[in-house]
Amino acid sequence: MQHISNFCIIAHIDHGKSTLADRLLEYTNTIDKRQLQGQILDNMDLERERGITIKSHAIQLNYTLDGKDYVLNLIDTPGHVDFSYEVSRSIAACEGALLIVDATQGIQAQTISNLYLALENDLTIIPVLNKMDLESANPETVKDQIVDLTGCKREEILAASGKTGMGVHDILRAIVERIPPPEGNPDGPLKALIFDSVFNSFRGIIAYFRIYDGSIRKNDKVKFVATRKEYIADEVGILKLDKEPRNVISAGDVGYIISGIKEAKEVKVGDTITHIENPCDQAIEGFEDVKPMVFAGIYPVDTDDYEELRNDMEKLQLNDASLVFEPESSAALGFGFRCGFLGMLHMEIVQERLEREFGMTVITTVPNVSYKAYLTDGNSYEIHNPSEFPDPARLDRIEEPYIKAQVITKAEYIGPIMTLCISKRGKLISQSYLTIDRVEIIFEMPLAEIVFDFYDKLKSVSKGYASFDYQPVGYQESDLVKLDIRLNGDPVDALSALIHRNNAYQFGKRMCEKLKELITRQQFEIIIQASIGSKIIARETVKAMRKDVTAKCYGGDITRKRKLLEKQKEGKKRMRQVGSVEIPQQAFLAVLKL
Repeated sequence: MQHISNFCIIAHIDHGKSTLADRLLEYTNTIDKRQLQGQILDNMDLERERGITIKSHAIQLNYTLDGKDYVLNLIDTPGHVDFSYEVSRSIAACEGALLIVDATQGIQAQTISNLYLALENDLTIIPVLNKMDLESANPETVKDQIVDLTGCKREEILAASGKTGMGVHDILRAIVERIPPPEGNPDGPLKALIFDSVFNSFRGIIAYFRIYDGSIRKNDKVKFVATRKEYIADEVGILKLDKEPRNVISAGDVGYIISGIKEAKEVKVGDTITHIENPCDQAIEGFEDVKPMVFAGIYPVDTDDYEELRNDMEKLQLNDASLVFEPESSAALGFGFRCGFLGMLHMEIVQERLEREFGMTVITTVPNVSYKAYLTDGNSYEIHNPSEFPDPARLDRIEEPYIKAQVITKAEYIGPIMTLCISKRGKLISQSYLTIDRVEIIFEMPLAEIVFDFYDKLKSVSKGYASFDYQPVGYQESDLVKLDIRLNGDPVDALSALIHRNNAYQFGKRMCEKLKELITRQQFEIIIQASIGSKIIARETVKAMRKDVTAKCYGGDITRKRKLLEKQKEGKKRMRQVGSVEIPQQAFLAVLKL
């Protein structure tokens, strides 16, 4: 165990973590030149295109220093705030972390929140200044920020460049010298932490784990503590670029287990693996069931594709256990699913993966968060969907989830950012200067307000400089109403939204105006209304297309024209009773953009 180092890489999005991981793999000869490609650990096309890590990866590196051989286990972590639980489990499986900071951009919000996670788990931090080859690099200022944040010495900060390979050997030496070897009892009962799982269509679910105590052999009978399921280890091994089977893996090491598991729900990130005969006394702390934060309906464009969509969602769930869904139906869209996502990015990724990997085009309804409704008879329940909103006469109060939002920005953008947060019902908690030029602002605000477009607006008011991170802080009472959109008096359930009373009028008006632009004119008049209960708060009318029936009257008495117009009016009235309004696909998408 003295020659093992387990480490992860933490950084904000786009600070060059995957590129630096490529260099580490290359310089330790873990992969040969033929296999080398950019961001080799990001194996989804979507990850490469967007430059983000969605699924974390683990890989073992062999490194020789001063004639001694070392085993380095690199556990890569996703960078986005939506996946913070997965990051916390990857961090818990390590003894050290490379804190990568972009020398051109400095410290940003997720760097700080991930650093705090690492410090809570007593990890040894190795600060690395990346992208030093760029002309716009500002190493001295960024070094000051790192020293202020971590309290390390200036000479401990390593300068590197993932692109050119500068400083990579220094990083490898620092990993061996600074990160302590894993502690644990190799002869004790087995205790291992699952930090990730992937789905293989031939072998089932493969769980990745880190062993704290004991060892695991091929064909051992093992038990997953949180799910209380028991399995036989068909195959165990270590993670190179491909999996390499081994007969035994012992304390301190990172590996994988294949035991023919079919259901993604049976393997939970953060769970503990132990032997059936000789179990460990207590499970590893920190396990949580992943809770979805944002809910939206996903419907097939063609209602006949419902069964196919169900199969695609189940396959996707095998790869992404944090996706939760249940069937629901809507009068406007037919049959579909109510899905729970970790956040907006997660929702976008699921939608895009359905389209790419399964060729399934879907309609997504207005996303919302889960609320708690308390009724006058003392009962309470969770609302995931506007249609579950109780009758206002029976409702005592309603609570919505709040978050603590942390924004780090340049000092010159404080004004616009404060205005944005306050317009989103935010409450300023604190404001502190990290350096002369960088400010950390902490707000408390409703999660529902950041679900729509908060992130995009934050980036535009700060010219891309502000970074954002949040954590949930529980529920608070709120004055929420259900806003319905009606077409010719019939509510369209897919466009309903739960919204704060103060924003309802404005939002309803904008929805009506947008729908007026998008709904094509019919032979009859279409009335678009936004209502709260039975009270109409906004209205727009799409005029009927009319034939000029008076064209044949040249001159003559006005009563002849009046007679023709009255006849036409009667016809339009009859037509409106039988005519139904089709809502175009763009209308749903446009409402999402509102």
